[in-house]
Amino acid sequence: MKKKENMETELIELAELFKVFGDSTRIRILYDLMQGERNVTEITEDLAMNQSAISHQLKILKMAKLVTAQREGKSMVYSLADEHVKTIIAMGKEHIEE
Repeated sequence: MKKKENMETELIELAELFKVFGDSTRIRILYDLMQGERNVTEITEDLAMNQSAISHQLKILKMAKLVTAQREGKSMVYSLADEHVKTIIAMGKEHIEE
């Protein structure tokens, strides 16, 4: 029984992770971060969006452990959490291009 509960928990967590990828703004932010580290101002400029919207989406991405943030001076610099994020995006892109 324990094994089934663990699997169910994993599937729920996986579904929650994929929900994070279900927003085009978050995908655009992740895609932007694939080019390298960025602060909020840079992401805002790259995506031509307001800072409040970007900050809100970055918080969600950070909670989902898809991005990390570290302080540099007065600003926070964001980057992809690991290579898995790049792989997920690349595989999704490859899938839709088939």
